[in-house]
Amino acid sequence: MIRTCIILAILCLYQTYSSFGQDCPSKQELQGALRQVHKLLSAHEASYLQSIRSLRKKLNLLQSTAVRQSTKPVNGTCPKLEVPSNGRKLGRVLAVGHEVHFLCEPGYELVGSESRVCQESLSWSGQQPSCKSIDECASNPCLNGGTCVDEVNRFLCTCTKGWAGATCQTPVPTFFTVVSNASTIATTSPPFFSSIAPSSLPSSPFMHPSRCTQLMGSTRCTCEAGFTISGRDSNICIDIDECELFHMGQAGRLCVHNCVNTPGGYRCTCPSGYNLTRDSRNCKDIDECETRQHNCTRDQLCVNTYGGFQCVRVECPRIRNATYVKTSPVRCERNPCPVDNKACSQAPNSVSFHYLSVVSNLSAPRVLFRMSAARVLGDTLRFGLLGGRGRRYFTVQRSGRQTGQLLLVSPVQGPATLEAEVEMSELERRATLGRYITKVTLFVSPYSF
Repeated sequence: MIRTCIILAILCLYQTYSSFGQDCPSKQELQGALRQVHKLLSAHEASYLQSIRSLRKKLNLLQSTAVRQSTKPVNGTCPKLEVPSNGRKLGRVLAVGHEVHFLCEPGYELVGSESRVCQESLSWSGQQPSCKSIDECASNPCLNGGTCVDEVNRFLCTCTKGWAGATCQTPVPTFFTVVSNASTIATTSPPFFSSIAPSSLPSSPFMHPSRCTQLMGSTRCTCEAGFTISGRDSNICIDIDECELFHMGQAGRLCVHNCVNTPGGYRCTCPSGYNLTRDSRNCKDIDECETRQHNCTRDQLCVNTYGGFQCVRVECPRIRNATYVKTSPVRCERNPCPVDNKACSQAPNSVSFHYLSVVSNLSAPRVLFRMSAARVLGDTLRFGLLGGRGRRYFTVQRSGRQTGQLLLVSPVQGPATLEAEVEMSELERRATLGRYITKVTLFVSPYSF
């Protein structure tokens, strides 16, 4: 084809010179004409190659489109999933790549997959979940021979004779009488018999002579409040140890922490970091951070705990190819990433820090923290537990379409410090749009009140 073009170009030049009656061109004129023909052919060749490449691209696009259409299922949705009995289902979209989440009502635990994804084969991942009733009596909570009755989200104990309380932990006190010279004295403490004479009574604030009166030929001896008759001749009053006698009564302990017996009475004390409440029985935590009774530096954050405080230093994460700036005392935001920095775009968008204080042996399961998205950019929102110290005590589950919650799954004996990292991810067609990390630190008090 190129040879034909050259011949035609030369003929055109020859005809041009002939039409004007000119002689054959000179050698220089012929070389100039050939250069023009070469340029013309080069332009045609480039245009031809560009057309070939464009045609090849269109053919490849048509071929890939035909392959996708041939493999694309006719019905692009997964079958509808059933709602488990005593549970809920979150998510209505049944298209490929979408998730459906399951929750159980209080008193029931989930057995099976918490989340299921619609796969390209139009089948659901995981197993169909069910909600199983939690056996509240499995841990044998009833003490001293009590019988446990399982109910929804709670249990009841039927106690044997002589025991009372929610778990049959409290002995029922018995009453008795002391008879002296035909007089009857009622008391709530076991009798103490003694032959000590008043003259030999030791000097002690916990023991003193009784007050006796003669009435119609009989002797009646009494003691002041907080003391009881002791001795066969009813002439001695001995202090009642209320702390021991009422250690576990029907109304509970006299003191929530420590009881100190005093002559004729008692007093309650609290551990360091607590004050007595107005009823003089319970203990109230002192907020050292609020009252400025701490020694934290300016670059540290004071966190009040039960019975004390913690000084923590919040530092933004150091991740390669990504930088962070602190936007609040407990939050770090990632700086904008360069356009071509893929590693930076995969780093967490933000990292938040939360500090919680709980008492020892806190009942579980219990919701500790909730994490939610104000708005969802993608088509999927996922929550997960990344790790942390004491991870076995935690789990993450959904409480709504845009909310996840961190749960304490078993009681913790204090003192202890536990950590958990909760991740919330936004996805669009399985591609990550953003990641948000919340680091939760749990300070467990050594006391259970």
